[in-house]
Amino acid sequence: MLEFISWLLSNAYWILSYIVPFLAVLTVIVFVHEMGHFLVARWNGIAIQTFSIGFGPELIGWNDKQGTRWRISAVPLGGYVRFVGDMDAASTPDSQAIANADPELAPRLFANKNVWQRISVVIAGPVANVILTFVILYVLLLGYGRYTIPPVVGSVVAGSPAAVAGLEPGDIIVAVDGYTVRGFEDFQRLVATSPEREVTIDLDRGSATKTLVLVPEATEILDQFGNKQRIGRIGVSRDVEKEDVTLYRPGAVEAIGMTSDEIRFIVQRTAAFLGDFFVGRGDVEQLGGPVKVAKVSGEVATLGIVALINLTALLSLNIGIFNLLPVPMLDGGHLLYYLVEAVRGRPLSMRIQEIGFRIGFALVLSLMVFTLFNDTIFAHLGILR
Repeated sequence: MLEFISWLLSNAYWILSYIVPFLAVLTVIVFVHEMGHFLVARWNGIAIQTFSIGFGPELIGWNDKQGTRWRISAVPLGGYVRFVGDMDAASTPDSQAIANADPELAPRLFANKNVWQRISVVIAGPVANVILTFVILYVLLLGYGRYTIPPVVGSVVAGSPAAVAGLEPGDIIVAVDGYTVRGFEDFQRLVATSPEREVTIDLDRGSATKTLVLVPEATEILDQFGNKQRIGRIGVSRDVEKEDVTLYRPGAVEAIGMTSDEIRFIVQRTAAFLGDFFVGRGDVEQLGGPVKVAKVSGEVATLGIVALINLTALLSLNIGIFNLLPVPMLDGGHLLYYLVEAVRGRPLSMRIQEIGFRIGFALVLSLMVFTLFNDTIFAHLGILR
């Protein structure tokens, strides 16, 4: 016991700086995700056995009036909602338990609900993550507004992608890839998140409107925390004579559109990032597991509570997207099974589903091991400072 206390004291700074913010962010995201599954399941009259934050042995738990066991478990790295008739926390159906269920309970089993009810329950988790992201970003935008700089090109580097495409000093950037540019910071971000991917730029030049297409060069930089980032650059800088920083506060209705655009942008760029790995452009250094997420959470926490809340929104959306990947064990894998069932008019055989779950488990476990290994190796090499 004394050794454990000594370890805690000697690592108190690291724990408070990295682990606590990481667990706080992860717990909120997991709770919202699982609550989405839970609420829609309750609305559909499904018997729920367990709602757990974390995995492993139960630390604290209680039963509600409908028999659901609410629990906080020892390993705070996820969570699950387990329905009556599930074999495990991954919602693998227990065919024997389903077949032998009490006649009064059978209609309330998840497996015995119609396919559209099951689809609604599965998709509710990721949808809850999207809603959380929207609410956070919307409230922050209304509450704090955003600082902007006029989106005017100041200079263009000779021979750069911008110069080759025809960008000129004085051009006013209107949109990139269909996303409205309200400030030069928007332009920078839209370009930076598209390394070696074609972008379409709409601009005003005098009284004329032009559209240019170019491909940003991939460049490695160090962020403010010393972490290596791979971004796109085209060789332009803003107009220093028009660097008037203004605080823009949108109205409640306009903020809805701006927040929706922000979510669309994150989803599109995340999909493009994942797609890069299928065409050989992916950078494994940019993949992060729990170690990297904990480090980022700790770093962002040093910027203040607002920055940490904003990170929660971004991670929530990314977890929602990840869970929709068509991999058995994830929500997207279950959704794939049910969509096939909806088309065929009958479910896939339990044998095929079990094989799929095993493959999905292997894929997810491999990804977890790889990202953890990736975190550890690059941290050892000093890339994750």
